[in-house]
Amino acid sequence: MAMEPVGHPGGPLITGFAGRLIKIDGNPRPGGVILTPETALDWEGDDFAAAADLDPLPEFILLGTGETLVRPAPALVAAYEARGIGIEAMDTRAAARAWSLLRGEGRWISAAFRAL
Repeated sequence: MAMEPVGHPGGPLITGFAGRLIKIDGNPRPGGVILTPETALDWEGDDFAAAADLDPLPEFILLGTGETLVRPAPALVAAYEARGIGIEAMDTRAAARAWSLLRGEGRWISAAFRAL
């Protein structure tokens, strides 16, 4: 019998951390990861266009910047805001908590998490 948290709208769940790895649905993922309401993709870099490639567009993108908060470049923020997508940057652990809370509310968001 499979169990999911009550009220979870589906899609990938962050289930914890293992050292520097992020656990998605119980499976440790090396490197970074992009999450959408429907899937989890490996991510190794600064290009997180896949996080915005949704229909409809996400309300905003959570950007987990690793162990500490690193502000994204103003030009990057402006480029996404021009498309109607905000970027909320925070350290990866805080972004993971926000992802779980907001997806639990059924919010249509996406995320890009750097490894710790």
